[in-house]
Amino acid sequence: MKVAVPQSTVAWEAAHAAVEAAVRKAESLGVRINVAVADAGGNLVAFLRMPGAFPQSISIAIDKAYTAGGFGFPTGKWMDVCAGNEGMKLGFSAQPRLIVFGGGLPIRVGGELVGGIGVSGASEEQDGICARAGLLAIGADDVEG
Repeated sequence: MKVAVPQSTVAWEAAHAAVEAAVRKAESLGVRINVAVADAGGNLVAFLRMPGAFPQSISIAIDKAYTAGGFGFPTGKWMDVCAGNEGMKLGFSAQPRLIVFGGGLPIRVGGELVGGIGVSGASEEQDGICARAGLLAIGADDVEG
């Protein structure tokens, strides 16, 4: 019987590069964001807040990273996952820290889930674009939310 198994996690260097790339993308779009990277367990690894970004979006960005990193799919896909099941929609959306709208993407390397990136402060579409820029900057598997 195995007692422990190895598990990969997002490196701090990659987490910092991802949040910087997301902020650079936000600058090019003319928006102000908060961006977070969490490991697959939902633990915060890196965070950046642009001056002027909504302070209320700080926790939303962190929770998007937590949700995408923990469940392994984009936060914007939650309603598709729960489609046709009202109990799941209501139950999951009522869970603390679970975000069910776009802006959070899983970070996978070679298919292995290592964390999540979450962006909040712009439109849902712009948040997703900035999060994807973070993934691409570190060479993570490409995913759109």
